[in-house]
Amino acid sequence: MSSSAARKRKGEEHARAPEESAPQPAGGVWEQISTLLIAVVIALAIRAFVVEPYRIPSGSMLPTLLVGDHLFVNKFIYGVKLPFSDLRSPGIREPGRGDVVVFTVAQHGQQTFPADLRPDLPREEFVKRIIGLPGDRIAFRSGRVFVNGEPIEPRALGEAFVDDAGNPLDVSEVTLGEHSFHILDDPNVAFPSPVETVTIEPGRYFMLGDNRDHSKDSRFWGSVRLAEIKGPAFILYWSWDFNGSWAELLNPLRLFELLTQKMRWDRIGERVR
Repeated sequence: MSSSAARKRKGEEHARAPEESAPQPAGGVWEQISTLLIAVVIALAIRAFVVEPYRIPSGSMLPTLLVGDHLFVNKFIYGVKLPFSDLRSPGIREPGRGDVVVFTVAQHGQQTFPADLRPDLPREEFVKRIIGLPGDRIAFRSGRVFVNGEPIEPRALGEAFVDDAGNPLDVSEVTLGEHSFHILDDPNVAFPSPVETVTIEPGRYFMLGDNRDHSKDSRFWGSVRLAEIKGPAFILYWSWDFNGSWAELLNPLRLFELLTQKMRWDRIGERVR
């Protein structure tokens, strides 16, 4: 190759260099950011209108739900609550007797109130079972529950459930509406109820825990409006024998212990009865 041709080729290479090293257009970065934002918006929309996770922090719903169970709440079955209002969109069905539901209450220290009666207090989420529908008469006599004059008859199974405190509790089966489920009875505790009879007001629901001798529910703080019910619990997506703070999970040794010794693999994917 002649020296003039070599000089010409070298000049062409130098002319192309700025084009090859030019930075990527800002549009590519914005495309990535917008994709991420869309994913976040979709996730928030699913949480707000479709399903929402909930963790079981106490034993009030034993043996149906264990401490450390994580479940999904179906938020559109009863109709989605419209933002910044007490209105709901049309639902697939009304809440039913026997449904296990997550709902909002007002909390002041150890005291609980229906959320609509104390709008000034902080909110907390509870999970219980619906026992009374609007217009029902709920009565408590001699340790038994009556709905519209009919007793909810437990059938003893001859089994014992040992709670976290080591107390053996008797297991019985109950049928309520379309639901059959297990409840617990503590032979050392009289069935507590500060009320004998209550008539459920329109638009409200009466809640009980399945661990009835160790549950603070509508017997103590009253009924719940439909507006405060998020929806029915329908499936367990995680379960382990852990009720600590998420900060503990930053310890690799603690996390390894939980995953290898405290996991309840057989409960994952189980339907909430």
